[in-house]
Amino acid sequence: LVIFTLPLLHRGLIVHLLSNSAAAVGNMNLNLYRRPNIVLILTDDLDSSMGGMIPLNKTRALIGDAGITFTNTFVASPLCCPSRASILTGKYPHNHHVINNTLEGNCSSQAWQKTQEPITFPALLQKYGYYQTFFAGKYLNEYGNKQAGGVEHVPPGWDYWFALERNSKYYNYTLSVNGKAERHGQNYSEDYLTDVLANISIDFLQYKSNYRPFFMMVSTPAPHSPWTAAPQYEGQFSSLKAPRDPNFNIHGKDKHWLIRQAKTPMTNSSVEFLDNAYRKRWRTLLSVDDLVEKVVKKLEVRGELENTYIIFTSDNGYHTGQFSLPMDKRQLYEFDIRVPLLVRGPNIKPNQTSPLLVANIDLGPTVLDMAGYDINKTQMDGMSFLPVMTGKANGSMWRTDFLVEYEGEGHNVSDPACPILGPGVSECFPDCVCEDSYNNTYACVRTLSQTANLQYCEFDDNEVFVEVYNLTGDPFQLTNIAKTIDQEVLERMNHRLMMLQSCSGQSCRTPGVYDSRFKFDPRLMFSQNPHISRLRQTLK
Repeated sequence: LVIFTLPLLHRGLIVHLLSNSAAAVGNMNLNLYRRPNIVLILTDDLDSSMGGMIPLNKTRALIGDAGITFTNTFVASPLCCPSRASILTGKYPHNHHVINNTLEGNCSSQAWQKTQEPITFPALLQKYGYYQTFFAGKYLNEYGNKQAGGVEHVPPGWDYWFALERNSKYYNYTLSVNGKAERHGQNYSEDYLTDVLANISIDFLQYKSNYRPFFMMVSTPAPHSPWTAAPQYEGQFSSLKAPRDPNFNIHGKDKHWLIRQAKTPMTNSSVEFLDNAYRKRWRTLLSVDDLVEKVVKKLEVRGELENTYIIFTSDNGYHTGQFSLPMDKRQLYEFDIRVPLLVRGPNIKPNQTSPLLVANIDLGPTVLDMAGYDINKTQMDGMSFLPVMTGKANGSMWRTDFLVEYEGEGHNVSDPACPILGPGVSECFPDCVCEDSYNNTYACVRTLSQTANLQYCEFDDNEVFVEVYNLTGDPFQLTNIAKTIDQEVLERMNHRLMMLQSCSGQSCRTPGVYDSRFKFDPRLMFSQNPHISRLRQTLK
């Protein structure tokens, strides 16, 4: 194992910035010093349904076993940029208006920078909570685009900024170091991004101010493609294969046309490719495990661990062969929308698990709550789950459902690998299986209560296609029961979907249709067109 230290350039920058900020602290109230520190470690494409947490032994021990593991954590959109925007803003995509990974889809666009970045939770922490804030790693997929300010743009709210230009890489990338481009090559000891992030983080912990609480966000490239493992881990998991769950390599009958078009069974080359990718994904996670261990040990050595919350999660899930889709995310199913969530920190008892329905829009409100900020002053759609973790609230008043929404991407011209499907598709494999399309645009209500475990989805396409799953009896979502389910249930779920697609702030936190506090009013059911994409409307 090669161990390297942060270049003097970074260390000098951190020391310089910290010396400047120390003077600004002045005579702050001593209570400020006792506020908890907060660390958020965000992985990229790490699933929880397909065994993604299995290789992360240290992470599960140091965070999960030392605190709480949430077993029903979901994302508001199963794609990097919309999901990360939801984490930062605490909002659903129809409220932060980031709909996909493109600049046109508002990913790190000038509109995003103007309207949303100033009200992200790190900006509020810095401005009102006197937190020193640190970011390292992948921010948003189009960050650094010259049309949106390039790497010179440092979003408000960050004192120390080490952000990756564009999408996940492991070598040959550019970092924005507080607005200045720093290019990296392919020398493992100096450039392997996961380790670079670990060491920048350790140096921040070493040289930061001890007079202000801190928030640190570390956003790893792993396990996103191109799945480049550190040299010492390249031989691990050599016989591993992707899980052969009941929905592996079978036809997605009664599903949206994009799922139905997948070839079943998959070609041998596709199966071999996805198995190899699955192994590579796990190998990249071993370096994430090392990063977590370094951060936890550094906090412990400095005597700060007991007063620090550490949150570990992912921006979306992933699939490898489910319904004969080789690999990607962007679908409405559990494997793409369900993610890990582990938290440890002050007043969180160890070895807890919680089945409560938590969404990534809750991360911002929870971090602000940890810092003592009144989340009612924000326009966030999510809820703080801090009272749940510390035993100050039970699940009876918690939400029973949440919204998933996605706006499909496709090209105006036919994909050369798949001309038979015509224009409008994207993410196509050589054997003409496409993972996305323009009309892969949907909104879902995911319900989880004592009496129901359901998913209801509507597509914004010519079919007005509907998918409904009872996950109690069908956890792998094999059977779409939209045509056989009781009509009243369909009407109630349709009504709830309309409410959530138009919600904002407090109205997003109202009880769901399977909550005893909810009063169902069929008169409101068709007061608006349920089949028009709210996402698309917001961008017009």
